[in-house]
Amino acid sequence: MPIFHPVSEKDVTRAIVGGFLRQFEAYTESDVLIVGAGPSGLMAGRDLAAQGHRVLLVERNNYLGGGFWIGGYLMNKVTVRAPAQEVLDELAIPYEQAAPGLYLTDGPHACSKLIAAACDAGVKVVNMTSFDDLVLREGRVSGTVINWTPVNALPREITCVDPVAMEARLVVDATGHDACVVRKLEERGLFKSPGYGAMWVEQSEDLVVEHTGEVHPGLLVAGMAVATAYGLPRMGPTFGAMLLSGRKVAAAAAALL
Repeated sequence: MPIFHPVSEKDVTRAIVGGFLRQFEAYTESDVLIVGAGPSGLMAGRDLAAQGHRVLLVERNNYLGGGFWIGGYLMNKVTVRAPAQEVLDELAIPYEQAAPGLYLTDGPHACSKLIAAACDAGVKVVNMTSFDDLVLREGRVSGTVINWTPVNALPREITCVDPVAMEARLVVDATGHDACVVRKLEERGLFKSPGYGAMWVEQSEDLVVEHTGEVHPGLLVAGMAVATAYGLPRMGPTFGAMLLSGRKVAAAAAALL
């Protein structure tokens, strides 16, 4: 006796293709397009979508979470400093106190909870999609140019795969230390990025949250991209500033919409 309802292979293919294309077409224009699905990008997306904004999250890898899943030194443990544990409480992520003001949680558990919270809030995601360039209108960032990530791995002679553009009222660079969107703005002569400095956890986390926000009309930075954009110290394997920077950039974006 069969357990599952009978379907054809074509039904499965049609469901996948049709569902993806409907969503992709609907989000060719969004309120906020976030490049990078690490903790700051996910946190920003979750807060914005929870307020009713249309949010598209673009991620070049086939997974979400950035370094949040694997934690420090591939050990799957994540630390956050007070007061960022309040976000863990909000998302019902269990943790323990490792030292005064320092909290420890399991990376996979924390990351999966944050991903689920973003998706539950309404964030839409496209994976294996790389940021390629900016959409600029009279000097304002008005969207991004994207392409499939595997295109970058093709031999040079067959890489003429034209990208497509996605419009957005605001773009957030949450691409980590690479700061891909900021760097492209720099290539266009519209910004000067000094790059991030050496590690200093205590200074870096405060400075990253402090400097989070709009760096150019239409473009905001969050997370480690902030350190690169402003020449701040890197913070190492602790993630409180990632979460709070994501929250702050969401508030900044909401105020601009």
